Order: sequence, then C-alpha cells, then structure tokens
Amino acid sequence: MTERLTIGEFSRITHLSIRTLRRYHEQGLLVPAEVDPVTGYRYYSPEQVRPAQTVRRFRDLDLPLADLRRFLEAEAGARGGAADRETARQVVTAHLRRLEDRLGRTQRAVEALRELLDPGAERTVILEVLPPQRVHAVSLDVPEGAGLDWYDTAMRDLDAAVGHRPVLPPGGRYAHELFTEGHGHATVYLPAETPLPPGAPATVRELDLPSRTAVVATHCGPHDDLDLTYGAVGSFAARHGLRAQNLVEEVYLVGPRDTDQPERWRTLVAWLTDPGHT
Repeated sequence: MTERLTIGEFSRITHLSIRTLRRYHEQGLLVPAEVDPVTGYRYYSPEQVRPAQTVRRFRDLDLPLADLRRFLEAEAGARGGAADRETARQVVTAHLRRLEDRLGRTQRAVEALRELLDPGAERTVILEVLPPQRVHAVSLDVPEGAGLDWYDTAMRDLDAAVGHRPVLPPGGRYAHELFTEGHGHATVYLPAETPLPPGAPATVRELDLPSRTAVVATHCGPHDDLDLTYGAVGSFAARHGLRAQNLVEEVYLVGPRDTDQPERWRTLVAWLTDPGHT
C-alpha cells in the first residue's frame, strides 16, 4: 500500500478522535483500509477522509446505525447502478424529513413555552350557541393505545357514504375520558344535506345534533399546542361557573384534508356546557 495514514494522522486530518475511529471500526461504519495482522495497527487511505467526515455528520444528526449502514453500503455500490443510488437517496431524504419534523416540534414547543411564560398572553374564548345540524356520523369506543387509526378509518367510511367532498367541515364529539384515561367514546361526523345513500358503510348513521351551548375557541395552526387552547377554554368555563358536559366537540374548519401546510389549520374547540348552568 503506497499511500496510508496511521490512525493518529487520520485523526488529525478528520478531527475525529482515535477513540471515535476505533468505535467506528468496531461498529463496521468505517473499516480501515489496512490492519497490520501482527501489531493490530490501523491504517487509512486518503480516499477515506470524506466518508469518515460523512459518517461523523450523520451521527451528529442522530441517523440510526442501521440506516447509516444501509447508506454506506449503497454508497459503496453506487457506482454499479441506479438502485444503490436510489437507496442512498431514500435514506438521506427520510432522515432529513425526520429532522425537519423534529425541528418544527421544537420550534412550536418554544413558541408555546413563551406564551405560557407571558402573563399577558391570552387566547380568545367566547360563550356561543352552536346551531342544530344534521350529520352523517360514525360512533365507536376507542380502546387504549389505539393511536389515530380509528379516526382515519371513520373518515374513510364517512367519505364513502357522502360520495363527494362536503361543503361544511368535518367534526368530532369526544368523551372527556379520551383525554383523561386514553380511551373512551367518540363520534366523528360530516355535515349532511341529503339522506344516507343506499350501500353506505354499515358503520355510518344519520344523526341530528341539537342546539348546544359551548365555551368556544378557535385553535390556529398545528395541534402540538392544542392543550393550550383546551386550557383556555376550560379556565374560562371554570371562572364563569359553567359546568361542562362529559363531552367536547372539535370542528376542523381547515385541516389536513384542505391543506398540507399545518400553519393554516384552524380547529374550533367547543367545551359543551350543562344546559342548566348557562
């Protein structure tokens, strides 16, 4: 081997510590170009400088080891065909998307914390009477740990029943236990101007929502800080001596069905009150 660098020389060039280089070797992320079978000394080639620095950047960005190995294997075989180049691209793209999502969550958490620490910050809350409404609805008991798959399934059934995109936005009515216990009753609905058509999914039924008095606020943006809107609504109700029903209603004025820009989402949060205490 005519060109080789000792691990110390390679460490100085790449600004990676000798300990880190040894760990990368043990993990199979950066195997030295040569290892002396007698002394065990590691030697690297100049061509390994960029891969070493690439590995460092990916690890700084918390790319999982399994994904990093896939990327390195694809990069090593990239000269051989488009499939390897596509694999490498997919690994990078997926991780960048995760980083962007994480950054977005962090920024929104910072904004929420600033609002919470600002004594003058207050979300607009009003007492309002929601009009009666005929809807097509799917009701179910959501089990603990169900995630949001139940909501997606309900909306698919409703879309199949309606057959076209309704003019009025969808909504949901949720028992408080969904928030306090992680499971409970839910009803997802779409406003309906016409009767339920023949052949609609069996889960869908017609439902008449009555006129109801509610403490209402419109939540703007993603749902990361939806708890702040709930807090404002619940505090308003408590300050005004309004006893809540065991039910909260959300209306998705603008949501993922309308735009892929979360900052444009608008969600009406309605804390339904006991009719005898309004």
